[in-house]
Amino acid sequence: MQEISTQDDDATLPTLGLIVNPVAGMGGAVGLKGTDGADILREAQSRGARPTSQARASLALTQLAATTASFRLLTGPAEMGERCARAAGLTPEVVYELGTGCSTAADTRATAAIMAARPVDLILFVGGDGTARDIFSSAGDRVPMVGVPAGVKMHSALFGTNPANAGRLAGLYLSRNPVARLREAEIMDLDEAAIRNDTMSARLYGYARSPFERHLVQNAKSGSRPGSEHDLEAAAHQLARGMRPDCLYILGPGTTTQRIAGALNLHSTLLGVDAVLDGKMVGTDVDESTLLRLMSGRETRIVVGVLGGQGSLFGRGNQQISPRVIREAGLDHIMVFSSIEKLIALGNAPLRVDTGDLELDERLTGYIHVQTGNDHSVIHKVAS
Repeated sequence: MQEISTQDDDATLPTLGLIVNPVAGMGGAVGLKGTDGADILREAQSRGARPTSQARASLALTQLAATTASFRLLTGPAEMGERCARAAGLTPEVVYELGTGCSTAADTRATAAIMAARPVDLILFVGGDGTARDIFSSAGDRVPMVGVPAGVKMHSALFGTNPANAGRLAGLYLSRNPVARLREAEIMDLDEAAIRNDTMSARLYGYARSPFERHLVQNAKSGSRPGSEHDLEAAAHQLARGMRPDCLYILGPGTTTQRIAGALNLHSTLLGVDAVLDGKMVGTDVDESTLLRLMSGRETRIVVGVLGGQGSLFGRGNQQISPRVIREAGLDHIMVFSSIEKLIALGNAPLRVDTGDLELDERLTGYIHVQTGNDHSVIHKVAS
């Protein structure tokens, strides 16, 4: 594994470094909370997980090319960036040589180190929090970074709200558009092993420089704020009392939906997706295929909370509730619960959907009722 020498090009052009994590996000739909480590990747593949990062990289590159006129592109080999760059009609310089087998986190770190030393003006990476952490460990704050959301865990503050917006943000920055100003963005990551034991263990790894435009980039996840626990508790009990017979209720991750299980005197997983039928827990920490089996021929409701700080409904940590699950349940059978404080903290920002299915994301945009208490709800905008 070594750096590949490349010929000099027009030094006046801005230079972009592209790094793709080929296995990012594969653990989401199969309920594995991530793909950190070879053993977890093999388990994801054995469960039928499919790669998604190449398609999401292509969405970002298409928007990037439409946003900025010209730039130099440095990238990793094959599935680390070269393949999707060429598929998008770009001509990249490959700066790293991959050994035999699949790429690893060490390859990501080595590629980032080369790009930081060249140097590039911006690193656009495709992955999740683990990929952000790996790149930051090599490049530090020497090079600004933008993340194309493609992982399971995406709590850091340098990800675009969706792949196209990440590409647009990168293009604005490379074209020196003043709307894309730099800010310090938190690099956060969760301990996957702790998550699989239903324990939240987050760590701040540092602050990267990242272009920012409030409509294109997500905030870091924020913790819960005290204040309206009583209202949410009342809303949870109201839903529990009104659950329809022979109707499957899919409960997304988080403390808000966990209150609903508590109102039924059921134990649920904090960070997984659970299923309730006729007052009984029929599935805990389930994956997409299990949900589809439980839903077969049955009326279904999807109950989700709002991810604090980011305002995400779908596509951040709940990929088990896949586009197919959402379609089969029906868009009018989505129930959203949130404290009023979480919604106020979003300011004028909409709730976000990023399912990986552009047509579904478009159908989900608009306005939705958000239950904030017993017989209390607000209408909030939803955007992709």
